[in-house]
Amino acid sequence: MYLSHAETIRWLDGVARLRTGSVEVAVLPSFTALPAAAQALAGTAIRYGAQDCCWADAGPFTGEVSPAVLRELGCSYVEVGHAERRRHFGEDDAMVARKAAAAVAAGLVPIVCIGEPGRCGPAEAARACARQLAPVVAATGNATVIVAYEPVWAIGAAEPADPGHVLAVLADIRARAGKARIIYGGSAGPGLFKRLPGVDGLFLGRSALDLRGFARTLAELAA
Repeated sequence: MYLSHAETIRWLDGVARLRTGSVEVAVLPSFTALPAAAQALAGTAIRYGAQDCCWADAGPFTGEVSPAVLRELGCSYVEVGHAERRRHFGEDDAMVARKAAAAVAAGLVPIVCIGEPGRCGPAEAARACARQLAPVVAATGNATVIVAYEPVWAIGAAEPADPGHVLAVLADIRARAGKARIIYGGSAGPGLFKRLPGVDGLFLGRSALDLRGFARTLAELAA
């Protein structure tokens, strides 16, 4: 909730003009901007998705948006389990797993956010991530899933987590996540990707609102 609807539309128009090269790019605007994303990104290789979904396709869930409707709107992805959803709305690991499974059933690729809540060593961080990831793996089986590792303490921070810490935790996640692609978020931006060998991509937050910085990050990913 950092942009107005009009600002989001202008941002989407700018994203559509970015040179993505061989990089697979997806954007996750607010629910109200999904039709605008479909229009702005038509004819480009950039895909879009939503920032959350319900665990059910239909029913008495006022205020929720079903994964089936997201698919109907042309979404390819949906984010589940973001730290802010867990903190402000009480979403737990079981609920995140249900949402991921519902997304898969609707034909969406869930982007599952996991990460340790506070600063700690890599071993403790890996244990926290393992607890969050296990229900998702059990619920989604061999389906295509993207795991976004975001140390909660690094979200919105001045700097991302230390690359050594990130790589150690990612190695443990990869051993548990099967064929899932693993991306890093948490103050990700220009200059980071080359410092994380083996990571499958970056999960950008507010840094992506700066289209020039977004373009620099894409160039680094494509290099």
